[in-house]
Amino acid sequence: MVRAELDKQPSDVRRMFDSVARRYDVTNDVLSLGQDRTWRKAVIAAVDPQPGERVLDLAAGTGTSSQPFADRGAVVVPCDFSLGMLQVGKKAKPHLPFTAGDGTQLPFADATFDAVTISFGLRNIVDPEAGLRELRRVTRPGGRLVVCEFSHPTWAPFRTVYLEYLMKALPPIARAVSSAPDAYVYLAESIRAWPDQRGLAALIASAGWEAPQWRDLSGGIVALHRATR
Repeated sequence: MVRAELDKQPSDVRRMFDSVARRYDVTNDVLSLGQDRTWRKAVIAAVDPQPGERVLDLAAGTGTSSQPFADRGAVVVPCDFSLGMLQVGKKAKPHLPFTAGDGTQLPFADATFDAVTISFGLRNIVDPEAGLRELRRVTRPGGRLVVCEFSHPTWAPFRTVYLEYLMKALPPIARAVSSAPDAYVYLAESIRAWPDQRGLAALIASAGWEAPQWRDLSGGIVALHRATR
């Protein structure tokens, strides 16, 4: 497997996610100590999908994050650029319209969706601001954006412990449970290199979204950013 580097060459990142697809959901559950379920619920609450609304779930992977939108009556489109992820997802959830797509060149018309969301995928797009602009393009006027992404813990002592966990404990744990543990070294590095809450809000505004705001989850390990078109 090619381990992606922080320059985020799309072909490397795609192959990396293809390689982890088979055990991706199980590995995430273990590495997050089950917190990923709480984060997904927070995303659903923030989007607040209404029956019949069209929702784009970008970087949807195997569709675990997409199914709750369908359960609420929304028309959800899980989109990802990893064919391996999409194949695993389609086998488990054949009723969802999985779609292959690059975050910087989405295969959708302007103003298609009432809401767009991306969870733990924005930092893997080669140009995150371009990805945010593309999400804005496919959102109708007045539509909403929700970004759930790893961030910076707000309490300094905990932040130090967290970073030590990322770089030292996470790779060995991944080796025990993942089908491609080297991928999680890249994921740990990409989390460390990602902007803090205020920095991401500024990036969202720079991409043309209105009134970005955020809420910390799990002490700032994750931040939930919202904005409108």
